[in-house]
Amino acid sequence: MTMAVELKLLGAAVIVGVVQLLWAAAAARSQQGLEWGRGPRDEPRPLTGTAARLERSFANFMETFPLFAAALVTAYLAAKLGPLTLWGSALYVVSRALHPIAYVINVPFLRSLVWFVGFGGALAVIAAIFL
Repeated sequence: MTMAVELKLLGAAVIVGVVQLLWAAAAARSQQGLEWGRGPRDEPRPLTGTAARLERSFANFMETFPLFAAALVTAYLAAKLGPLTLWGSALYVVSRALHPIAYVINVPFLRSLVWFVGFGGALAVIAAIFL
């Protein structure tokens, strides 16, 4: 039995999330220092620039990923996989991989466009459940 492409894309989204987490953490530690990072972090050290953008991009990933994952698993269990879930999943994963890059390079409207494409992909997966 072969695994559905959508489930492979869900795994790819997990990898995207892990990469974003590590990238954001590395950028944060380079700004805040390893000494502060290994301590209790009682005193806040706000991030700026690239580190702050990566942190916000990862937070955004953490807001959208559970919705996408739940929708995809629901579609799979309901036997509703098809072109809509395939394209929706692909759009979500690719856009989530591009989102932190678009955030870091700071091209006006690019980050928002990438976000809308990815969220549209998640919405396509949700729509497939009800069609």
